[in-house]
Amino acid sequence: MNKGKLFVVATPLGNLEDITFRAIETLKSVSFILAEDTRESKKLLDRYSINTQLVSYRDQNHGKIISKIVEKLDMGLNLAIISDNGTPLISDPGYKLVKYLRENNYDISTIPGPSAVISALSIGGLPTDNFSFLGFLSKSESKRIEILNKFLSLDTTLVIYESPKRLFKLLDLLLNLDPKLYISAIRDMTKKHEKVYFGKISKVIADLENDDLRSNPYGEWVILVSKKI
Repeated sequence: MNKGKLFVVATPLGNLEDITFRAIETLKSVSFILAEDTRESKKLLDRYSINTQLVSYRDQNHGKIISKIVEKLDMGLNLAIISDNGTPLISDPGYKLVKYLRENNYDISTIPGPSAVISALSIGGLPTDNFSFLGFLSKSESKRIEILNKFLSLDTTLVIYESPKRLFKLLDLLLNLDPKLYISAIRDMTKKHEKVYFGKISKVIADLENDDLRSNPYGEWVILVSKKI
């Protein structure tokens, strides 16, 4: 019997209409879907009348369910993995699974689609010919400073994910490291209140404060950082 295949399926960042026909058909056809948060994923599945069973998959439970995943693949069943939004594995669960399956010669296919990294670069207004994705930085300030100093020495645009509660902590740190930096702070891409704050870092911080975001932080943020425009 031929082994089943794992499909790594990109899903919308926020607007549920941002999904490909191929992604919908794949999610309908597989035996079950590995999802980071099954409650969030069910909203997408309900929107497109996808009745495939959802199974919770996170880095924390990888060791507990990998044998069951392999068992299903060995039965010839195809599976899919999705994250809460965007492309799986990019600061989301899935790397451990893909690594294990690659090492054991299982087939894996990508169903490409939205990615917060690429979407942010496409609208941010900072150089896109060379970029470094840093994901979520360490909560340790000393490690954050070490990483930022390392990458700020390179001729590259930095892409950073940040929570709303730590947004100003990151921007204040960047301002202290280099007040000449250019920033694009992008909130809630593809959603109703999407907004881009762009310019010298001091201007961006002032604009964010004018919108009362220092005292009332909210939203999902991607931060682009560059020494030039």
